[in-house]
Amino acid sequence: MTPATPDDEPTQHCVRCGAIVPLGTAMCERCNPLGLKQPAASQAHGTAVLAIVVAVVALAILGKASLGGVGPFQGRIGGVAAADRGLAITLTVDNLGTSRGSTTCRVYDPSTPGLGPDAAFVLSPEIEPGAQVTFTKPVVGLGTAVRPLAVECTGP
Repeated sequence: MTPATPDDEPTQHCVRCGAIVPLGTAMCERCNPLGLKQPAASQAHGTAVLAIVVAVVALAILGKASLGGVGPFQGRIGGVAAADRGLAITLTVDNLGTSRGSTTCRVYDPSTPGLGPDAAFVLSPEIEPGAQVTFTKPVVGLGTAVRPLAVECTGP
């Protein structure tokens, strides 16, 4: 087989072996000796879409299974102290769920209405189901003035 020249009709490569075939033909004579109908573009795209949908569903099931039973979490401020460039905040967090996990707690000034810019996010250590953990973390996003703060802890 010779490569196509500018005078020849437009060509493409066989999807199976790479041989040059006329444009619009998916497979060469060697790969499709019986001349079976060529696969339609909608078949190829449909197969790809189906594979993506199956993968997304499988990931959702895997995620649900791995995160099931983690949380809810309940957090409380145990103390606030001045620290280098910010505050040292002591939090007590309860895992009210049935599985071990950690949570992200949003520490904020309760006098700021809504979701104000003055908030810090703190990641807790892993907490056993039904257990409580107290830990201290430094935060820099809330200034250096010691004041009353509030906390909200969310699940995974």
